[in-house]
Amino acid sequence: MKLSVEDPRRKLMSHLKTKIAVIPGDGIGPEVVREAVRVLERVRETHGVEMELTPFDWGAEKFLSEGVSLPSGALEMLSNDFNAILGGAFGDPRVPSNQHAEDILLGMRRGLDLYINLRPVRLLDSRLTPLRNRKVEEIDFLVFRENTEGAYCGAGGFLKKGTADEIATQEELNTRRGVERIIIAAFEYAREQGRKRVTMADKSNVQRYGGDLWQRVFKEVAADYPELEANHQYVDAMAMFMVLDPAQYDVIVSNNLFGDILTDLGAAIQGGLGLAASGNIHPGRVSLFEPVHGSAPAIAGQGIANPVGAILTSAMMLEYLGHKKASQAIEKAVRESIVNDETTRDLGGKLSTEQAGLAICQRLGST
Repeated sequence: MKLSVEDPRRKLMSHLKTKIAVIPGDGIGPEVVREAVRVLERVRETHGVEMELTPFDWGAEKFLSEGVSLPSGALEMLSNDFNAILGGAFGDPRVPSNQHAEDILLGMRRGLDLYINLRPVRLLDSRLTPLRNRKVEEIDFLVFRENTEGAYCGAGGFLKKGTADEIATQEELNTRRGVERIIIAAFEYAREQGRKRVTMADKSNVQRYGGDLWQRVFKEVAADYPELEANHQYVDAMAMFMVLDPAQYDVIVSNNLFGDILTDLGAAIQGGLGLAASGNIHPGRVSLFEPVHGSAPAIAGQGIANPVGAILTSAMMLEYLGHKKASQAIEKAVRESIVNDETTRDLGGKLSTEQAGLAICQRLGST
């Protein structure tokens, strides 16, 4: 299972120009996505990547003015007409329910069956981690988070709501198919990328039914990859070990809820959410790539948001689309910018969002 559009199921022909839908979203989303697009336009010139970027105005403004979040027919259009989606951040205090964000993000994840949430945790410079005396090579792993079911399936309800006897239930759904395919994806990636170990995180000592399914499937799948070490940790222990000994991890696989929590911890030890990239992937199909820092409305419009997460997300997207050299060039440029303190204030630099994006572009070569 290759995490790329080289999968033979992909309908779009390889000789056609790569088509990317761009959805900047809310808050700082438009600011950081603007810099990611700037970088993509630069590699189009420096690396000959043929791509067409099409913007969409889906977000809080459209929802508030038109009552539209994800337009009718959007999923079919994205699936049929585009190779990938570059998203920003979604969330606006003017929409307290966050309904538009749920409709757009979860709508795409579920509607396009993007069952892999892939989060790299990679330290770009030893100065960035809050962990003491950690080298760059000691924090370099990936998390495969199941992205379509689990505790985020929306099942549950209330009984006697608003009374002293209120009961709220929140159900977690795990299917054999869903568990198996995310675990296979983690092992396949480890094999293809020369990683040595796949670690599963769960809480099967308490969550006995879902945990039992994950445990059985993990052991069955691991048997097909004898060259890889397969081990298991309870999620609370893993959270501790990610801080104490992050070098032990190569590839982690977990369910939706635990994967969400662990990846934010991973972002913290790599230097913060402003650096964190992610992909919502179904191999061989149109997939969604988005930074994970949120819309941060408190700093929106001030020009101080860190664009690196969005830029590294665009690099992930290019790798998925088969443009590995361009992807590697972007990451190299980001590393060099950080080493030379060409960063926004959250990383100790003095640059604005736009200046940080321009600095990375300049390190990609002259146009």
